[in-house]
Amino acid sequence: MKIYRVGMLGFGFIGKVHAYGHRNLPLFYNPIDFGSTITKVCTSSSESAAKAAATLGNSTVAVTDYRQITEDPQIDIVDICTPNSLHCEALLSAIAHGKHIYCDKPLTSTVAEALAVGKALNHYHAIAQMTLQNRFFPATLRAKELIAEGAVGEILEFRAEYLHSGNANPDTPLKWKLEAGTIADLGSHVLDLMDHLLGGFSSLTAATHIAYRSRRSATDLSRMVPVTAEDNMFVLAKLANGATGIIRASKIATGAEDHFSFEINGSKGAIRWDPMNLDQLFFYDATVDSRPLGGRCGWTAIDCGQRYAAPAGFPTPKAPIGWLRGHMHCLYTFLRSVHDNHLYGPSLEQGIRIQMLMEKVKESARTGQWVTLE
Repeated sequence: MKIYRVGMLGFGFIGKVHAYGHRNLPLFYNPIDFGSTITKVCTSSSESAAKAAATLGNSTVAVTDYRQITEDPQIDIVDICTPNSLHCEALLSAIAHGKHIYCDKPLTSTVAEALAVGKALNHYHAIAQMTLQNRFFPATLRAKELIAEGAVGEILEFRAEYLHSGNANPDTPLKWKLEAGTIADLGSHVLDLMDHLLGGFSSLTAATHIAYRSRRSATDLSRMVPVTAEDNMFVLAKLANGATGIIRASKIATGAEDHFSFEINGSKGAIRWDPMNLDQLFFYDATVDSRPLGGRCGWTAIDCGQRYAAPAGFPTPKAPIGWLRGHMHCLYTFLRSVHDNHLYGPSLEQGIRIQMLMEKVKESARTGQWVTLE
């Protein structure tokens, strides 16, 4: 079995999610002819790095300079889990040193940084994938298949939303994710999935809102600091055929936990993924005769569960699926790409595309105008 040596940048929440994938991949996919092991971890301080290395075990080395990973000839894969404001320099270094790259979303913090990464990719020949795990649930994989098969027909309208409530409390301190904004945090996911399923937008108009203009500083709770990043976004988007839909992301949706849902309506049918139900994709076949007495017309719940293709098999196709499972299959797809030297998942170029799309959303929200997309 080929074991790829991974250097992990960052070991916060997402770092632990990625580490869970690297550690448990052989349990979920069997037989498998490749694997990965985290040999180095980098965080911002020697104390946190040592703690991360101790958690990971297996003689993982703790470092505090990303270049000790991106420039290390013993490292095969650079796994980027830091805040997106720290991505650009690490990406450029990893690209320059020919490393395979697994990068959490969004790609960077600005369009200028994304374009710099794009320029560097002109001379890059390794495998690099974005972590966009919502593409990798059986239900969303099946949705892509149904649309590609023409089961939905011509798209007529659509809606999608990704809702949290973490910013609804005015006492929530101004941590880095709140400073980055909801468009970058949740919007990147929902914009990517709809772009992936629908094939891209031709134009959009958007609005955003800042719920509280000042919050407590994350480093000094006694001090109030100004808030400049949005807490939600509402996007009215058009496809090339003129079909219009609404895309929403919010961190002030009081009562929401991790609600990701979409509905796509077409000339032949519709598909729907309901919030907090990752197991089923709902399909409506509009071509079925409703006579007599309704015939077989109506919504069908497709039990996608954990029905991934082989070699996936654990825990069981019928077991309820959880949030981590999408991350597992996203990582598996990346490692399969590295092993086969053929990219199967969303590329860094897709990361650049979503960065540009997020910037257009911000532009429209700022100007109040429709903006055209290339």
